[in-house]
Amino acid sequence: MQQFKDELSRELDNILSFWIKNMVDEDSDGFHGRITGKGFLDKKAPRGLVLNARICRTFSAAYSFSGNELYRSIAERSLQYIITHFYDAEHGGFYWSVDAEGKPLETKKQTYGQAFCCYAFSDFYRATGKDEAREWAIHVFHWIEQYSFDDKSPGYIEGLSRDWKSLDDLRLSDKDENEVKTTNTHLHLLEAYTSLYLIHKDPLLEKRLRSLLYLFDEVIPDPVTGHLRLFFDEEWRAKGNMISYGHEIETSWLMVEAAAALGEQNLKQRIKKRSLDLARISQEGMDSDGGLWHEYKNGILVREKHWWNQAEALIGYFNAWQISGEENFHRQSRLAWNFIKKYLLDHDGGEWHWGVKDSYELMSDHDKAGFWKCPYHNSRACMEMIRRIEDSLNC
Repeated sequence: MQQFKDELSRELDNILSFWIKNMVDEDSDGFHGRITGKGFLDKKAPRGLVLNARICRTFSAAYSFSGNELYRSIAERSLQYIITHFYDAEHGGFYWSVDAEGKPLETKKQTYGQAFCCYAFSDFYRATGKDEAREWAIHVFHWIEQYSFDDKSPGYIEGLSRDWKSLDDLRLSDKDENEVKTTNTHLHLLEAYTSLYLIHKDPLLEKRLRSLLYLFDEVIPDPVTGHLRLFFDEEWRAKGNMISYGHEIETSWLMVEAAAALGEQNLKQRIKKRSLDLARISQEGMDSDGGLWHEYKNGILVREKHWWNQAEALIGYFNAWQISGEENFHRQSRLAWNFIKKYLLDHDGGEWHWGVKDSYELMSDHDKAGFWKCPYHNSRACMEMIRRIEDSLNC
C-alpha cells in the first residue's frame, strides 16, 4: 500500500508538471489548445471550455491537496481566462469554445460545459476561499436551472443555443447520439452540484442533488441488465444501444460522494448498494490484463482501452473494496494501476497516452492534450487514491 501511494504521488507530480511546462501559453493569458499524440504543439488550435474548466478544477484540487503556490497560480490563471474569454456577458453562461486568440468560436451553451465551470469555480473557492469564485459557481447553477432544467420530466437538456434556445444538434461530439438527455451530462452535473453543495447549502441545490441521485439509482440503470443506459429522449425513454464501462465505474464512486455530501444515513446506505451493483456490472468490461475496455456498442465490443476509463477504474474499484471489503475489488484497482504503468504512462514525454488498441498499439492519432484530453481524470485519480490509501493505512 505504501509503495502504491508513493508511485501515485510521483505520477501526480509528473502529470501536473507536464501541463505547467507544455500547455501554458507564455504569449497570452491562457493555455494552448492542443498537443497531438505525436507530441506536436498546435498553437492555433481552438480552446475548449471543458479543457479550461478541467485545468482550473485540477489545479484548484492540487493546491488544496499540496499547498503548492504554483498550482494556485495556474488555477487562478485558468479561472480568469474562462471569465475573460468564455463568459457571454449578453446572455449569461459560457461559450463552448474560443479560437487561439480567445475570441468566441462555438457559442452554444452545452450543459456539460456549464457543469464543469460550476465544478471548477466551486473547487477553486474550496481551495482558496476567494469569494469571486463562489459567486460565479452560484451564477452558473442558476443559469443551468433557469434554462436547462426540464421540470416536466425532471432532468437537464443536453444543449442550447447562445441565447438559450433549442438546438437541432445537441451532441457534445460526433461520436454521441443526438438525444435530449444523456447520462454523461447528468453525471458531471452530479459531481459539480456535489462540490457546490459543500460550500452553498441552498434548498434548491439540495433538491436537485437528491433528484440526480434518484435518476442514477432508479431511472438510468437498465432494469434488466443493470448497465447504465446512455441516451434518452425528453421523457427518459432510452435510445441507442451502448454500454460505457468507464462511465459505470466512474458513476459508482461519484454517487457515494454525492450521498456523503447530503449526509443522510439511509440515503448513503442505499447509494452504496447501487454503487456496488455498478462496480460489479462494469467488471464485464475488465480484460485479463487489468485494462477496462472502452465500450460495447450495438452488440460489438470496442476493443480500445482509453486513459480515462483506466483512471476511473483505479478509484472505482478501490472505492468498492472500501465499501464491501471484497478483495477482488482491491485486486482490480491494483491491476488497473499496473495496466496504466505498463501501457499508458509516457515515460519520455510525460502525461498519459490517449489509449491503446487490443494489440497494445498506441492510439497516437488521438491527442496527448486537447479539447477532451485534460489533466482531470488522471490527476484526480492520483489524489483520490493517495487520500484513500492514507485512510486505509491509518485505520
